[in-house]
Amino acid sequence: MEASVQESSEFSRWTTEFEAKVLARASAGDPDWSRGAVLDPAVARSVQRFQVGESGDGANLIAKAEAAGDPVYAAAVRLFVAEEVNHARMLALLLNAGEWPTISGHWSDAVFVRLRRALGLRLELMVLMVAEVVALRYYRALRDGTDDVLTSQVAGLILNDELRHVPFHCQRLRAAFAPTARPARLVPVLLWWLVLVGAAVVVAIDHGSALRRSGVTRTGFVLDVIALFKGIVPTAVSTVTSGGSVRSVLGLSK
Repeated sequence: MEASVQESSEFSRWTTEFEAKVLARASAGDPDWSRGAVLDPAVARSVQRFQVGESGDGANLIAKAEAAGDPVYAAAVRLFVAEEVNHARMLALLLNAGEWPTISGHWSDAVFVRLRRALGLRLELMVLMVAEVVALRYYRALRDGTDDVLTSQVAGLILNDELRHVPFHCQRLRAAFAPTARPARLVPVLLWWLVLVGAAVVVAIDHGSALRRSGVTRTGFVLDVIALFKGIVPTAVSTVTSGGSVRSVLGLSK
């Protein structure tokens, strides 16, 4: 079993947080989809692509988490996947409210899925973390850069979830990197940075029109994603067990 007792305790804390969020969502209910949404065509096409990216069932990640030998962590991963599925559902309903259809697939999502499925748990989480950090900046732009109330509300709800996902994955990556000597971490971290920068540039180009309508330039988007990642990587690969530093970087209260 890779995770220590201390790490398992941390994962138990995450299951508690995820379960509390389930109850909070049930209590608050869904946004009012009947109010409709006015989506700029560029924004709508962008949301369609992100909806595809959120719509996987997570079966491969769940299987790898279960194989890692920590049932507490595996339970937390199942709750994480359920939140991602809920994101896809909300984005689909947002598109429907704006009278836009969902799409069946997009090449960028296909590349990420194939890359993740070909890897072990640690590398899959590293690729997944790239997507999560890009999503942080994207949903903040979508939340803050639109005059449409429903779009801003949905983006804000998803962003709040993503802000918890990053420190959750950092916790598992710390456990995965712990057996690796510090010098040996340099190569995977450098490759991680290459994937992150490449992904940020691709998203900036592919979603550039939507980002501009949200008040964010392509260059600004890439630089913001890099700044977020710069604050996250040291905690993800260190032996620090507290998620406090990641939460601080992301602006979380605890």
